[in-house]
Amino acid sequence: MVQELVIAIVAAVAACALYTAAAAKVVKQYERGVVLRLGRLRNDVRGPGFTMVLPGVERLRKVNMQIVTMPVPAQDGITRDNVTVRVDAVIYFKVVDAASAVIQVEDYRFAVSQMAQTSLRSIIGKSDLDDLLSNREKLNQGLELMIDSPAVGWGVQIDRVEIKDVSLPETMKRSMARQAEADRERRARVINADAELQASKKLAEAAKEMSAQPAALQLRLLQTVVAVAAEKNSTLVLPFPVELLRFLERAQQPVQQQQPVQQQQLAPQPVPQEPVQQPAQQRPVQRQAAEPPQAVRAQQLHAQAPRPTPRPRPGPARRPAPAPSQQTAAAPAPMPAPPAAAPVRPSRPSAKPLAKH
Repeated sequence: MVQELVIAIVAAVAACALYTAAAAKVVKQYERGVVLRLGRLRNDVRGPGFTMVLPGVERLRKVNMQIVTMPVPAQDGITRDNVTVRVDAVIYFKVVDAASAVIQVEDYRFAVSQMAQTSLRSIIGKSDLDDLLSNREKLNQGLELMIDSPAVGWGVQIDRVEIKDVSLPETMKRSMARQAEADRERRARVINADAELQASKKLAEAAKEMSAQPAALQLRLLQTVVAVAAEKNSTLVLPFPVELLRFLERAQQPVQQQQPVQQQQLAPQPVPQEPVQQPAQQRPVQRQAAEPPQAVRAQQLHAQAPRPTPRPRPGPARRPAPAPSQQTAAAPAPMPAPPAAAPVRPSRPSAKPLAKH
């Protein structure tokens, strides 16, 4: 009897120990315990520490209250300006109501992940490429509001959403690189032009100062020679001094001033020409002492006209006739003769002189 009693006591103690071990639960500091008794939610949420539940009757579910960092898978989308991009993000959230996180949603982690992916695609379609690259703070706030709206009913609070990376096609990257290069080249040209303008102004001021002191130009040349010779990698040749150039410059100014005067002096001036007398052989026979002036005028014009060279004839030597240029050089300006007057042709020159009438 005693032995059976001892065995019964030992069995009871073991059963109590097993029951206590099954009923005893420990909730950590960052967790909360939600108790379901026969499938019904108990109003009290177990805090951190040691707690007891009825095995087989109550069920304890522990909910982590820490901030969860969840990466959002990369999503392919087309922006509002028709650029294909691939965007991934990260989301930070935590559970603020353990009972709602257990009762209202089956798996709050999976629900938050799917909501984040859907909201990220929506943000990509509503935004431009420039906003995705430079204005991320505004997009992060909009994405946080889109995810936090349904998550409030799940007992989940969205702390922060960040767009982590934006992947662009290779063609778009090259285009953006060319654009940035062109922009930087434009700014470099503007800076160089501004520097040239400032340098030209300073050089003009320096030229004015050097013009007052001619020796300053030679000193500046010597300084340049010293600066070039410091590198010892080039050869500088000065074939003539600067003073010679200055002397030539001074000598050129009076030459330029005298050149117009010399041109005026060297200009051809009209020389008075005397009338060339015709030889006796080519003079016309004077018929009368007094002839009408129109006939005399016509006779002079006819005598001044060029004539062909006569063929040589056998006979006594004749004096050569003067050149036509000498006859025409002294001729006055021709005047129109009246139609009634008829020119009197001179007779041919002959070797014997003709007697006057």
